[in-house]
Amino acid sequence: MVYMKIRHFLYNSFLIENDKTKIAIDPGQNLDIHSLRSLIPKSEWASITHILITHGDPDHHWQSDRVAEASNAAVVCGNGLARVEGGETLLVDPRGRGLTSWVPFKNAYPLAVGETVVLGDVTIEAVKSVHGPISVPILWFRIRRQPGPAERTGIGSMGFKIALDGKTIVNLGDSIFQPEWEGLKPDVLMLPIGGLGNNTWTMDSSEALEAVKIISPKTVIPCHYNVPFFWIKNLAPADDQLFKRDVEQLGIRCSIMRYGDEIEI
Repeated sequence: MVYMKIRHFLYNSFLIENDKTKIAIDPGQNLDIHSLRSLIPKSEWASITHILITHGDPDHHWQSDRVAEASNAAVVCGNGLARVEGGETLLVDPRGRGLTSWVPFKNAYPLAVGETVVLGDVTIEAVKSVHGPISVPILWFRIRRQPGPAERTGIGSMGFKIALDGKTIVNLGDSIFQPEWEGLKPDVLMLPIGGLGNNTWTMDSSEALEAVKIISPKTVIPCHYNVPFFWIKNLAPADDQLFKRDVEQLGIRCSIMRYGDEIEI
């Protein structure tokens, strides 16, 4: 039996690895005002072989260029996160303001929905993901952003279906519900559940449960919920135990993962 494990680092940040491959999903920044640091520990960077970026928000993209430089890993993203100038592939600056700066990435593979790239022993297919509008409280008012062609929020939104060692893993990024996901049937599904109330940039737990029903995975890992945002301790709240119970009533395994937790698949 081939050994493979998944580790979680809050938000939508994961490492998927076997004895020769280490895939980083969304190497972003912890947005806790008391712990503004890389979600994936720097000690892991050099051994990463593949980097997947679901979109350009700081908690997903902030450290991706640094991880790529440390590892020389292949970088896969949605084609909306990239552009080509003078034969060079540029991605929106991970730490830039708005869409004012773009930086070169070596070994970059921007994909449109349905496109596939084979990189060594890993096959990666782009899956539709739609980032919803964001509303975040800042002091006495709210910052509201509607993703779109000229907007940085949610730029390049894309999910990915990863095939490695006979297993398939789907990560949907920060997405609202999409009926096109029906029939994906991965071994592992990672999906957001923290879209309750004003946090409409992702599914909430009830919408995520509907996604689980149409996708039909073997194992579900809920993510991007109950996370910090500067001084806010719990942005995107969700009852993960209730979600786990509802998923398991469908006969599907559900793994609740905290920072640094790992499971074997």
